[in-house]
Amino acid sequence: MKISDWGQRSNSQRSDSQRASISRRSFLGLAGTALAATALSGCAGTRFSPGGQAHQDDNTITWWSSHPGRSKPVEQELIRRFETDHPDLTVNLIDAGKNYEECAQKFNAALTGRTVPDIVMLSDVWWFNFALNEQITPIEDVASEVGLDTSTYVTSLYEDYAFNGKHFALPFARSTPLFFYNKDAWKRAGLPDRGPESWDEMDEWGPRLQTDRQKGHGWGNAVDYLSWTFEGPLWTKGGAYSKEWDFTFTSDETIAAVEWLKRTVSSDGYAAISQSLANDFSAGLYASVIASTGDLNGIVSNASFPVGTAALPNPRGTGGCPTGGAGLAIPAIISDKRKKNAATFINYITNTANTCFWSREVGYMPVRKDASADPEMKTFLDEHPNYQTAIDQLPHTRIQDPARVFVPGADQVIGGAFESILTNNADIRSTMKKVDKEISRAYETQIKPKMPS
Repeated sequence: MKISDWGQRSNSQRSDSQRASISRRSFLGLAGTALAATALSGCAGTRFSPGGQAHQDDNTITWWSSHPGRSKPVEQELIRRFETDHPDLTVNLIDAGKNYEECAQKFNAALTGRTVPDIVMLSDVWWFNFALNEQITPIEDVASEVGLDTSTYVTSLYEDYAFNGKHFALPFARSTPLFFYNKDAWKRAGLPDRGPESWDEMDEWGPRLQTDRQKGHGWGNAVDYLSWTFEGPLWTKGGAYSKEWDFTFTSDETIAAVEWLKRTVSSDGYAAISQSLANDFSAGLYASVIASTGDLNGIVSNASFPVGTAALPNPRGTGGCPTGGAGLAIPAIISDKRKKNAATFINYITNTANTCFWSREVGYMPVRKDASADPEMKTFLDEHPNYQTAIDQLPHTRIQDPARVFVPGADQVIGGAFESILTNNADIRSTMKKVDKEISRAYETQIKPKMPS
């Protein structure tokens, strides 16, 4: 079955990968296999009906968040605004983990009990399996009752959550990878003040940028989104993780792209793996990195040099960048009253004024279509052009490969494999065969039996 048959998404659509925890040295061993198995089976839970949920005050909205981009103070301000305008409702913000994966795993564990939140943050690689198992509420079931007009959301971001004719989350902390560069390093190397137009051009620039104290480019590790940030370069090199549900981890084009990635970090290469990508770039250890839009505010605030941002190279013109990030979902098990209150809150904190406030304070993209017309946002973008880059890049993004975003745990498996190749010199072809086998098995057992016919 083609994705277009059930998801109905365009090529300009689809999703910050979760900061998955994986030991790069354990991927090829039993620990890596056990981790993947745990993640891949974690969302295969029971389908629920509202009758099993423990009683909770209907006027209290419990929101589980991992506070992406160190956003907790901003979330608290959104809550303050909401409670001021809705004095009959209270919002309880819960720390649900340090990253998207922990948040999703906590929610999955809660589904086996009797207490779940009213709202849960789910990333691009987690929402689908909960929707497949009917564990989160279709937005269509509550939108009209609370005056939520879904047509006002950026179409590509809203359609990321489409499955089987309905939508299962609303966009909130949405991002793309950006190319960040140190303008001082660029000037020192005599380069034009822009990002590379192709990765071949970056291969020419990288050695010129490298110094004894600074590498030309930094790649994130498995925790720092490597499977996500490399997806764009992989596409522009002709490779992919999958085409629809046909996995292409071992295709000649994909292997060649991974071989190129390996060459950039070889002994005579210009790049290296970072264990803390945004912090290391801000500290001047790398002249450039690919990082999330959600890292923008922190990078610009912490860097002692002028920072530039650019779209990821897209020489083929077919999309060289994936979207990503997280949306807000409503559990299916809670009462109808709690669902309505949850939808009311999500609608409020993602309205034009609040999504613009969120974007300015954290760096994620505004999710409403009319955000660019907001006077404060227009002034902000004029004064801070780095924030405009992700908005301008959005029409040129591409749907993510299903092998990464729809198979639970796949992000960890792919990222861990890359890190093993780059840091432990693991054989590329045999490692990618292991990835293909692991993810194919998960698809056949966890997803395919539940797909609509």
